[in-house]
Amino acid sequence: MSDEDVPQLEPMPEDWSTALAVVAHPDDMEYGASGAVARWTDQGKEVAYLLITAGEAGIDAMDPDEARAVRAVEQREACAAVGVTDLAILDHADGMLVPGLDLRRDIARAIRRVRPELVITLNHRATFPGGGLNMADHAVVGQATIDAVRDAANRWVFRELAEAEGLARWDGVRWVAVSGSPEATHAVDVEATIDRAVASLEAHRAYLDGLGDGPMSDAGGFLRRMAESTAPRFGGRPATTFELLPM
Repeated sequence: MSDEDVPQLEPMPEDWSTALAVVAHPDDMEYGASGAVARWTDQGKEVAYLLITAGEAGIDAMDPDEARAVRAVEQREACAAVGVTDLAILDHADGMLVPGLDLRRDIARAIRRVRPELVITLNHRATFPGGGLNMADHAVVGQATIDAVRDAANRWVFRELAEAEGLARWDGVRWVAVSGSPEATHAVDVEATIDRAVASLEAHRAYLDGLGDGPMSDAGGFLRRMAESTAPRFGGRPATTFELLPM
């Protein structure tokens, strides 16, 4: 198939001012999506991050209590690299996330607090592009985020958020953008922000070192190859992809 025959990706909408990213772990946003975040914060948009776990089970050689603290520091550095100042890290158990009302309530709470027009999450589908299997935490949080957008908009769901916490319903989410989806529909040009995307990923030094030898030994090369591989589907421009779900 020639480049002309490759199905093209649409540009992500940018007529919005506030976004909330909801992912399972420290580093989830940094595998591509942070390059888009850097572009958007450069435009003056506000992007907040909600991490469902502290990633405490993600470094085999490090005790979870130590890893929890280290990974929070690394995530704050990663956020700073792309202009994110609003970071919340919850205490759900890393590696053991399951669908449930507590998770949906916590995400709906954040949506009502931030009041975003765009919600970003990581792949909720069974595989990643290329066929690699997804992991349970990603899939659970991705689906819970989609559900929580609806919950946040319904005044009769999680009524305690309004009654006890003063968080009125929010029905202003226009899209959910799913990073890393095998069914990508849209993309964001990251040519001008790829260096900051690399810096955001490389901020997770303890985590990357814990992975040992492999594709992430060269995190910068990994991200740049991903962006370049999208270029034939996006007018020749290096990009990061999203599956865009209108709400």
